[in-house]
Amino acid sequence: MPELTLTTFLIVCPLVFLGGFVDAVAGGGGLISLPAYMIAGLPVHNSIATNKLSSGMGTTVSTIRFARGGNIPWKKALPCVIMAMIGSAAGARLALLVDAELFKRLMLVIIPIAAYYVLKNKSMGEEPDPLDFKSMMIRASAVALVIGMYDGFYGPGTGTFLILLLSSFAKFRLGEANGVAKSINLTTNITSLAVYLMSGKVIIILGLIAGLFGIAGNYIGVSFFNEKGAKAVKPIMLVVLTIFFIRILTEIM
Repeated sequence: MPELTLTTFLIVCPLVFLGGFVDAVAGGGGLISLPAYMIAGLPVHNSIATNKLSSGMGTTVSTIRFARGGNIPWKKALPCVIMAMIGSAAGARLALLVDAELFKRLMLVIIPIAAYYVLKNKSMGEEPDPLDFKSMMIRASAVALVIGMYDGFYGPGTGTFLILLLSSFAKFRLGEANGVAKSINLTTNITSLAVYLMSGKVIIILGLIAGLFGIAGNYIGVSFFNEKGAKAVKPIMLVVLTIFFIRILTEIM
């Protein structure tokens, strides 16, 4: 287990706070929270595993709020949750088998793709084309399986991918897509976290403390979004992504 220093917390906690803030304002907060651990010098697998703990805390709070507000259609959500659980467990196990250096090269490809969708795909159809329930659920279950595997393997941008695909491919109404995405995201976080906990890769104390910062960032981000809108936070994301890219490139080279 890597040694923790005060510097580790000083780097990780503010960036995880920023990740929660960005997630509330523009989506894609994982593109900041995961690099935070790596910028602090943690190994790849420990970074991914610990990020699951801190990000899962924020996801739990937001999912509970959605459920209490009656915004999760459980008849549609439950089949997706089951498929997401299968995909996430498989993705997490696959991540543990991938060499760290190969993982870094994969991230240099994955991050730009994730960032593109987070930054560019902000609006989904409010009135999707009609689709019968069976076809809708087959498509939604396929989305949950694939994105669940992605979340277990890597993760950033998962919520955005889910909302985008559930609304555009599975033809859910946007409100339903948002609610189902929350339930899927919570499932994949818990499932993959369980795999990482059993592997001993989660730095629990760091993840718990950082998770509190992430929750705080989410709450403040909501207020900021209501005043400024999503565009104001995009330059922040680009700066952090640039730092992450430079760090990965220098380590590979």
